[in-house]
Amino acid sequence: MSETTVRTNHPSPSRPTDSRPTDRAAGTGAALTPLGLFTVLVGAALPLIDFFIVNVALPAIDSDLDAGPAMLELIVGGYGVAYAVLLVLGGRLGDTAGRRRLFLIGMAAFGITSLACGLAPTAWTLVGARVAQGAAAALMLPQVLATIQATTQGPRRARAMSLYGATAGLSMVAGQILGGVLVAADVAGSGWRSVFLVNVPVVVLGLVLAVRAVPETRSDRPASVDVPGTLLLALSLVSLLLPLTEGRATGWPLWTWLSLAVFPFAAAAFYLTERRADRSGRTPLVPPSLLRLESLRSGLVLMVPLSLGFSGFMFVVAVALQQGLRMGPVAAGLALVPMAVAFFAASLAGPRLVGRFGSRVVTAGGLFQGLGIGLFLLTVRSDWPDLGLAGLAPAVAVAGLGQGLQLPVLMRMMLSDVPADRAGVGGGVMITAQQSALALGVATLGSLFLALVPGAGMRSALTVTLLVQLGMIALTVLLSLRLPRVLH
Repeated sequence: MSETTVRTNHPSPSRPTDSRPTDRAAGTGAALTPLGLFTVLVGAALPLIDFFIVNVALPAIDSDLDAGPAMLELIVGGYGVAYAVLLVLGGRLGDTAGRRRLFLIGMAAFGITSLACGLAPTAWTLVGARVAQGAAAALMLPQVLATIQATTQGPRRARAMSLYGATAGLSMVAGQILGGVLVAADVAGSGWRSVFLVNVPVVVLGLVLAVRAVPETRSDRPASVDVPGTLLLALSLVSLLLPLTEGRATGWPLWTWLSLAVFPFAAAAFYLTERRADRSGRTPLVPPSLLRLESLRSGLVLMVPLSLGFSGFMFVVAVALQQGLRMGPVAAGLALVPMAVAFFAASLAGPRLVGRFGSRVVTAGGLFQGLGIGLFLLTVRSDWPDLGLAGLAPAVAVAGLGQGLQLPVLMRMMLSDVPADRAGVGGGVMITAQQSALALGVATLGSLFLALVPGAGMRSALTVTLLVQLGMIALTVLLSLRLPRVLH
């Protein structure tokens, strides 16, 4: 397996001429061992699993805590918003203070906040704990990509990035599968609480392994925290994601419209502030010069509709199977097993296919994903309400195959040209775009689906939502044709 690089038609001003890492870890000979890689991948899996694990637990949470629709959306959206808002800052802090240190702090905080979620006595307490859990995830996750970038080179980096992409995709599917199993198992009478409490022993193991196996790295050119950029990015994301998450459930009160009106001004102010800081020689939170890297820029444009459609699909399917078809949480989770298996198989085959077909692997993945969602749509139209796991399996397997050909390859490509000393910032930018799109997918496609159900019925609402997702998949296929063709 060869290292993934992207050949562009012009040199990037942000890429160093010397391809060797410029981190302190490289200078001291620090390298990521297989055990260290396993440990940081555990840290990468936990936040993504927890974004999706609650989808199948929502009915049980509603019943136990009398949460109501608006509160349930806050339980999902509060985590996603806090996670997205703080990711880039988490990457910057790791570059400055040490990535291993921030990984340990973030993982410990994730364990504590998971315990708080599992013990929450009220819905509002659970919302607060979920927001804190998202903040902890934002400290931990950026250190994973930055550590891989700083401590590996050549084929070892390519393999590590492939495994990271596979882990990210599998975690999103496995979250709902695991959630269904845990809720139904009702371990020691814990019910839905087990979907959070299960994190605690995993975090303890991860902390022990991280102390032993993860090397410390930091940037040779640490930068101070960009306070104006951080505040403006937070305002931009919150003003967009929060009203879209809560608007439908609360009846679109005045504050939601005022918040949405603030978003374009906050986003423009953020860009102008970052550009001014970049031109004056300071290091902004998101350097616009980093976005001149063709691989990162084109990948970000494709990542948004890809992640938006995927998270919306996962949320809608969880609701439709449990409330529309009256499946239990286990059956609703097991319905996605073929997707997970196909994703894993495709992610293993991806590197070889990239060596032969380049970025057209991403295009093919989009076509497979579209075929899978199309089959899902036809199955829903023809077999509802007698839809079973066997009938859904071909559709979700083909969709998972497409996802497995897209996501790991796209992630490797996006970071292939990011200099090692900016690994934390580059990884933070990529994951922020992905996480914001995941939260936006639940807020938009999920709200569309739930708004249509009362008047049109579950099957028609699901049909419309799947058609919208097919449109997004078509957009990703078109955007993939603009990716640099040659990947090595």
